[in-house]
This record gives sequence, C-alpha cells and structure tokens, in this order.
Amino acid sequence: MVSHAIHHPVYHGQRRSSQRRAPERRTSERRAKAARGFTLVEVVISILILGFMVTSLTKLLTVVRTERDSIHNIQENQLVGPTILDLIHRDLRGILTTNRPVEELLQIRDRVVLGQDADSIDFVTTTDNTVWTFDNDRTLRADYSEVGYRLRPSPTSDDFLEMYRREGFGVDEEPFSGGSWTYLHDQIRDFNITVFVEDGPDAEPFEEWGPESGDPELQGIPAWIEITLTLELSPRLNAEALPIAKLNRGTVTYKRIVRFPELLRVAQDGVAWMTVPTIPAEEAEPTAAGAGGDG
Repeated sequence: MVSHAIHHPVYHGQRRSSQRRAPERRTSERRAKAARGFTLVEVVISILILGFMVTSLTKLLTVVRTERDSIHNIQENQLVGPTILDLIHRDLRGILTTNRPVEELLQIRDRVVLGQDADSIDFVTTTDNTVWTFDNDRTLRADYSEVGYRLRPSPTSDDFLEMYRREGFGVDEEPFSGGSWTYLHDQIRDFNITVFVEDGPDAEPFEEWGPESGDPELQGIPAWIEITLTLELSPRLNAEALPIAKLNRGTVTYKRIVRFPELLRVAQDGVAWMTVPTIPAEEAEPTAAGAGGDG
C-alpha cells in the first residue's frame, strides 16, 4: 500500500507536464507550417479564382466597347448622311434662273472614281454664304454664289471617297468651276444623281445634264432629280458590333428626291431676264413752267 501511494504522485506529475507541453508543440508546428508557405493546391486554387475574375472582367469590357462602337457608328451615319443631303437640298431650293442662260442653270456629270459612282453637280444659288469673304477687314456677303459638290479619292484609303462643297463668291464667266472648297465627309462609298425630265413612273432617267451631256434638250431645269448617298461605317466598328448594329456589311444608303417648281421648267425664250426700267420719251421730266401749273 505504501509503495503504491509513493508511485502514483510521480505518474500524475509527469502527465501534467506532458499536457503543458502539448500546446507549445502545436504552436511550433503551426509556425513551421506558416514558414513553409502555401501548398501547391492552394496556389492552383488561387490562380483559378484570379483567372475567372479576369475573364469575367474582360468579357464585360468587350461588351461595353462593342455597344459603344455600335452607338457611335449608328449616330454618325444617322447625322452625317441626312445633313449632307439637307445641305444639297437647301442649295437646290435657291437655284437661280433669272438673268441666266439655260446652259448655265444646272450641270450634272456622271463620274466614276475608284470604280464607284462619284457624280458632280454645279449651279448658281441664292442661299446664304457658308464661306466668309473679306475685303479690307470687311466681311462681304453675295446675294448669289456658285455652288458645286465634288468627290475625290481619300488620301488615307483607296476604299473610300471624300466629298467637298464648292462655293464661289458671286458669279463669273465660268459658274461651274473655281471657288473655295469645304470638306464634308471622308467615308463615302457612292454618290449618284439621276435626272428625270418628266413625271411619272415611266419617266426616262438620265445620268448627265447640262452642257456636258451634248444634248440641247438636256439643259435648263429638269422635273426632278434623285440623289443617292452611301456611307461606310467608321473603322471603329468591329466584327462583334455588326450583329448588334444590324446593318448590311457596315454601309448605310440614303436617298433624297428634289423636285423643281414648274415655273422654272420653261423654254429658253421664257427664262426671266431682269431689266432696268427707263422713262419713256413722252413722259419726260416737267419743265419749270409746267411744274407750277395744274399738273
């Protein structure tokens, strides 16, 4: 009994000492594990999570960029095309026929540049000037001016044409040439003008009008003309944006019909010519004696 009583206290004391050392051992193991770094599995999982995040962000940015480009190109063509046609229509509404020879009223030429229609049109109009003219620090404005529209190859791309508006101050002996050029647009695919002498669906179309046509009957003012303008979408439009834009191969075509008043479509001998009024001989100025009479 005494021997058992002697050995039991020693056993319990050793057990308590091992229990106190257990937390210290676990702490040391955690420190050693932390010092070793991440395991391969942890690194792979982290890379996969980061890859999913980058992929999602890239898709989101691509969608935003595509929609931005689509909206940009749609707005550009919806504004540029009608604006150019409105400008041409405004100039044609002010076409001047008074005191003008029939062969100098309107000229339309059928031109082809880089395999694409690039027609030209020239006339004299009464619309306000868009190009300022200065003389001795004064701004001058003409009551009428020479106007024309031309296209030329784009210097940056062989696939597109550039359009310019010609404006000459006043009228000289060559109303279909000269003047200042104003840039309009550089993404033009086609510009075609068709002339019709008569009304109705069976009216014969003509591609040229005026002195260049070589036909005296194709001069003066026609019944109406049809203008077709085809624009190319901006290069910002990428392949992903085409399905969203719902446009045919990245081009938009606009048409405008311009009708001329019947009063302008008269024969050559019926063109109005303004003259300075003169006093007839029988209505001479009264003399001094006549001034004091009943008259």
